[in-house]
Amino acid sequence: MAEGACLPHDWFPRSLPANVAIGPRSHLYSSFAFIHCRSHRPRAVQIGHDSGLYIGTYFDLGPRGQVEIGDYCTVVGAVIRTDRRIVIDDYAFVSHEVVIADTFAAVPPRAENVPDEPGEPTVSVIIRRNAWVGTRAVLLAGADIGEGAIVGAAAVVDFAVPAYAIVAGNPARVVGWARPA
Repeated sequence: MAEGACLPHDWFPRSLPANVAIGPRSHLYSSFAFIHCRSHRPRAVQIGHDSGLYIGTYFDLGPRGQVEIGDYCTVVGAVIRTDRRIVIDDYAFVSHEVVIADTFAAVPPRAENVPDEPGEPTVSVIIRRNAWVGTRAVLLAGADIGEGAIVGAAAVVDFAVPAYAIVAGNPARVVGWARPA
């Protein structure tokens, strides 16, 4: 989809921000998802092909915030709050009402003009290939969800989850292992 374009099905009367790119055959419910996107990055949000971002998904990005979402991903009503960088790899599933934030409290980004730092911002949260994140989980700075890992509903994660681990609880801990396909 062309940068700065309007979504043909959108109810919200605004075009996408110019620094948002959506891959072919991907679905975004509305440009309203970017109502709090204040990123000055040339590419604030990059969504791969064949991914779906559904109702309730919001990007609350500060001036340096950047989000990359891979191919064949599903994000359902997540709130993504960062002034750094969040990466969601291919085939990941992020369930309802998940919060992904690089601070313990999601605060409104600063509105003042902040100069860009050279290079890419530091990755604060990463969800790796084929990982699943359950309803109302909270992923904080330092969360590195390993390939094929499963985060249980309402779990709070701020550490590296091993590949194919199943974590649950607040604070989260490993409670089992998923078998790779």
